[in-house]
Amino acid sequence: MDSDALATFLAVHRRGGVSAAADELARTQSAISRRLALLEQEVGAPLFERIGRGLVLSEVGAALLPYAERVAAAIGDAKAAAESARTGAGGTVQVVTVGTLANASLATALKRAQARQPGLDLRLQTATSAEVSSQVRSGAASIGLRYFDDAGADLECRVVQTERLVVVSSASHPLAGKRVKSLSQLAGERWLAFPAPERRSEAFATTVLAQFTSRGIDRPDWIAIDSLTAQKRMVEAGFGLALLQASAIEEERTAGSLAVLRVDDLDVSVPVVLVTRRGGYLSGGAQAVLRELLPGRRSR
Repeated sequence: MDSDALATFLAVHRRGGVSAAADELARTQSAISRRLALLEQEVGAPLFERIGRGLVLSEVGAALLPYAERVAAAIGDAKAAAESARTGAGGTVQVVTVGTLANASLATALKRAQARQPGLDLRLQTATSAEVSSQVRSGAASIGLRYFDDAGADLECRVVQTERLVVVSSASHPLAGKRVKSLSQLAGERWLAFPAPERRSEAFATTVLAQFTSRGIDRPDWIAIDSLTAQKRMVEAGFGLALLQASAIEEERTAGSLAVLRVDDLDVSVPVVLVTRRGGYLSGGAQAVLRELLPGRRSR
């Protein structure tokens, strides 16, 4: 069992299939399948089970996962430390974030870090909250931004801000810009939301649906759309309402294409959490990024 085999195993797990893992590792599907088969032969059991069109961890695969992540993280630390010592520069820093958090505010923070750290090569990738944790845990990324804490003892989670959720409609909706007493008054509307929690869905989808179940509405009329941009465009076109982060719709509100419905009994926000690996190596470049992202530590 070597590091290449474990990296292949982790890529298949992260991407949910051989084809996607092959794209990530820039290899052929047959090479990925062959390497995975050799690893399964070595451990004496299948590491994945096929569910629909994707692959999920088997019991043996789940047992192997944390050890594979630690090996990958240790190798990543060694490479980063060696690069930093060799070049004396900021090096390469991989940042992974939930797509809805890849906004102008994040871009500004990363730009500041790059300006303050000569030679800093920033790489940004988007993922779901669960995938953010997985990539930080395995060392594939140094810094992650996700929704809600991760309970894993190997990760350090720090809240950097909270995102207030608001009900959003098209500018032409009869209730656009108006106030209603309760969210239950909007139960008859069609809603657009992120998919309910499954392997690749977003964490705060549960928060959206919980607003209705807590008011005794078990089955609101809703359509799952796994894209913030697509949700906004659909709302603009009048296909339904959405519960979105206030910061994510500032541009559309300014342009007049989206409006907010004020709901008296709705006061909900979700924490945005910065994730690093506990005890992991952080290069000078990674520390520069952290200083820009953490409240109270921003560079002057």
